[in-house]
Amino acid sequence: MDVLHGIASHFSPNVVGLETLGNGLINDTFLVQTANKPFVLQKINRQVFPHPELIMLNLMQLNQYIALNNAADTLIIPALIETHNGDMSIVDPHGDYWRAWRYVENTDCLEVFRDISEANAVGSALGQFHRLCYGLNTEKFHDTLPGFHISPKYYQHYQKVSSVSEVKESAECCDFIEQHQNIINDLETAKAQKLLTVRVIHGDPKLNNFLFDKISKKVVSLIDLDTVKPGLIHYDIGDCLRSCCHNLTDNSFDMAICNALLSGYIAEMADLLNAHDYEYIYSAIRLIPFELGLRFYTDYLDGNRYFKVAKPEQNLKRALNQFQLCGSIIDQETGIKDVVRRIQANNK
Repeated sequence: MDVLHGIASHFSPNVVGLETLGNGLINDTFLVQTANKPFVLQKINRQVFPHPELIMLNLMQLNQYIALNNAADTLIIPALIETHNGDMSIVDPHGDYWRAWRYVENTDCLEVFRDISEANAVGSALGQFHRLCYGLNTEKFHDTLPGFHISPKYYQHYQKVSSVSEVKESAECCDFIEQHQNIINDLETAKAQKLLTVRVIHGDPKLNNFLFDKISKKVVSLIDLDTVKPGLIHYDIGDCLRSCCHNLTDNSFDMAICNALLSGYIAEMADLLNAHDYEYIYSAIRLIPFELGLRFYTDYLDGNRYFKVAKPEQNLKRALNQFQLCGSIIDQETGIKDVVRRIQANNK
């Protein structure tokens, strides 16, 4: 903790305590208590983000744009904190890259919903974020994770790793991948055909990245912004629904939450969505758990190099969970498409 205290002191002269914050699988995050206001200290995982300086450039652009365009009643985007020298980050003697954020106080992050209204609030918040970012020039943003959400590349990597892996393969995973590999190109083909437009996206809008005010129970902030980059809003829609609609007891897809979340999202974004955007919502919902399962399984075969694990087979278990979720989505295709069409009609 003495080392962490020293790093935190670059951002505040009066650090009085630190504790681990959150349960992220990529970066190391800490809540720093000071004599004034607490803040968030984070070490960027260089194995995942080899160019953290590009992340910071993206976030500075985002912060500046939001400061000029964010209405008082919309999302809080946590501001970056400068060091005493006016820098936005520091590099420690081991080459690790650290930065700090303002802490959004009196908030909770959830792992599961307590009430269906919270699903609607999450959808609304994601819609607010996409609306806020709609005017940003994607050409000015760096791609901090080249290949992220590009499913065909994940499949190619899986084929390469599986051909040389010394780990015993899972027949269930292999069979599911081969049976459904036809969906891999859905969104990238639509992008290449210019049916879907590249925008600035969050990149990782899972449930526990939405902060709920402890009193009002409304979403007041969207955090974990390292993956902000140019991409398809459908990646965010699919990933948000993957996270929020996943029934962990049986890996089924929760249609009630899907309905509430999409209702909130489309209410915010209806005037910015075209016919193709609506058409590919189901494809996104189906693709993202398949893609994540593919990534988990590939990482398992590759020796767990990317995602943090407590046990060697944890990524295999994660992969199986995602493939079962994907299977549940496929089984409910008609119902999901009906939900999208009904909400679209209600928001014309």
